[in-house]
Amino acid sequence: MNIKQRIVEGAAELFRKFGIKSVTMDSIASELGISKRTIYENFSDKNELLIAVLKWMTGRQKEFLRRIVEESENPIEAIFRVLEFNKDHFQGMSPVFQADLKKFFWSLKNRDEYDLPDYRNHQEIIEKGVKDGYFRSDINPDLANRCLYYLGKSILDDEMYPFELFQRSDVVKNTFINYLKGISTEKGIELINRLEANFII
Repeated sequence: MNIKQRIVEGAAELFRKFGIKSVTMDSIASELGISKRTIYENFSDKNELLIAVLKWMTGRQKEFLRRIVEESENPIEAIFRVLEFNKDHFQGMSPVFQADLKKFFWSLKNRDEYDLPDYRNHQEIIEKGVKDGYFRSDINPDLANRCLYYLGKSILDDEMYPFELFQRSDVVKNTFINYLKGISTEKGIELINRLEANFII
């Protein structure tokens, strides 16, 4: 691993744990056991480093999600594995980082490139589900995929579903999974019920 990648991965871990604002170039240098000058030789400022971190994280998430889709036996299993992945990803992330990230996103010109995790390229999952008889044939796969994407994003939205009022499991069940059942055939609903029984968030 070269020094630039080491800085990116080290900064990513600190940002995830403590948030963006509280992590300084000094703290990154100290954590990695390198000089601050070495960081500035690779990144002009903290914003450039943060963008590099987001690009790395996004690429990593997309690769994991691609493998999930390829290795799943059917589309509904793939969707539940993506949900599981999403849960693990955000549980290891500080709420402070999530809040800082939301604010930082608005300053990015192409912020969709850094969205984590990315569900939008999975319309083929819905289309395969229709073909295999798990999803209803009368749905619009593009619209269904967009709905699932934004429902997935909203699960950890503290403004829409305040943490002090709603358990995340209730949010998942009443939004994402209920919508999933709504676009499913009897065959799909039967599989969803089996997978839901073993899904813990």
